[in-house]
Amino acid sequence: MKFSSCEVRVKSMVSPKKWLSILSVNSLMLFNVSFPVLMLPNTVNGGEVIAQTDPNAEAEKLYKQGHQLFKQGTAESKKQATEIWKKALQLYREADNKKWEALTLLSIGRVYDTLGEKQKALSFYDQSLPLWRQVEEKAGVATTLNNIGGVYNHLGEQQKALEYYNQSLLLRREMGNKTQEATTLNNIGKVYNDLGKPQKALEYYNQSLLLRRQVEDKAGIATTLNNIGLVYNDLGENQKALSYYQQALPILQQVGNKGGEATTLNNIGGVYNHLGENQKALEYYNKSLPLRRQVGDRAGVTNSLNNIAGVYSALGENQKALEYYQQALPLFQQVGDRGGEAIALSNIGLVYNDLGENQKALSYYQQALPILQQVGDRGGEAIALNNIGGVYDDLGEKQIALNYYQQALPLRRQVGDKGGEADTLNNIGAVYDDLGEKKTALNYYEIRRTS
Repeated sequence: MKFSSCEVRVKSMVSPKKWLSILSVNSLMLFNVSFPVLMLPNTVNGGEVIAQTDPNAEAEKLYKQGHQLFKQGTAESKKQATEIWKKALQLYREADNKKWEALTLLSIGRVYDTLGEKQKALSFYDQSLPLWRQVEEKAGVATTLNNIGGVYNHLGEQQKALEYYNQSLLLRREMGNKTQEATTLNNIGKVYNDLGKPQKALEYYNQSLLLRRQVEDKAGIATTLNNIGLVYNDLGENQKALSYYQQALPILQQVGNKGGEATTLNNIGGVYNHLGENQKALEYYNKSLPLRRQVGDRAGVTNSLNNIAGVYSALGENQKALEYYQQALPLFQQVGDRGGEAIALSNIGLVYNDLGENQKALSYYQQALPILQQVGDRGGEAIALNNIGGVYDDLGEKQIALNYYQQALPLRRQVGDKGGEADTLNNIGAVYDDLGEKKTALNYYEIRRTS
């Protein structure tokens, strides 16, 4: 009983975080603006002219080959595209073709971005930006600023993200490029949602949606509809969230955006999960997972595996839950998602707790705790402390249990987790009751009742 509400809390903590981080990728559908070069070699950014001074035929041929591989959309084809573009990059540097050098750097950065390798993406974007400025190409500057903003948002540096997005927005408005202005407005909306400012997020998303409808940008419309759905999901308005996701899904399928389709299927699954419709949730999560594997979205794959595990755990199918969590854990570690790694460790601990394997549960909770402290997830830290206390409680080590519960309590108050605070107060009361300190136990039960 002491663990049941904690288990739900750990799992409910997982899905929204992952949906948002994944959407930072979906909302970065930007550098397809460079690819009309394959049909019109002297243009980029939907008609913005980039003159090809002294073009290197071999570099251009390699660039086109890389683009064809990128368009295939698989993880392997994207990696092959990068290797080919790196060869083109060297040739453009030898030819002193700075515009195409900038374009190729940006394209390579975009691949690393979609593969979840954010630091590598940032390295290539940072090389691209001064070159665009040097050749006075505003469209390239604006796109690169926008993409850098996306990386910083993914890394949790929201103020830096806003700084880059706002620079990009000014340039895009100056150029009158409504499609790209809408993209940056969408991305700013996402930052505000990540900062816990849903109304501000909706304001920017709605500005973006209006512009995207004006220019008939179907893929962009779908992305913003999906993101509005996320805001309503965070506000607990499940039916509104579902309505927006269901508007987005057929558009993404129509335009062939498999990554966006996978995310939206995942998000619909999440709504059904919150509504307690586990089989429906499982159906949508299982549709999302193979698409994410297909497009090489490693962060998305880990999210889907984790969510599927959560449903199986809710259904009492602990071995299946364990199987999926244990698939997710090494992937979180591979993509460097420390917060996700901690959540997976916590959830594996919960399954072992349900199976009555207390020492194994304790081992996983104790691995999760320092990571949660390191990434500053106070809510997750409180849950881990409470769960460790619960294991010691079950093992009859009441004083150790009490110590952990009392560490969890102020953190739960700090993050405003009223339900979690009530659980921990109840657990402390139960320990004092077991220790025969009835008056102290009653005090904690009374605080729980009135809080």
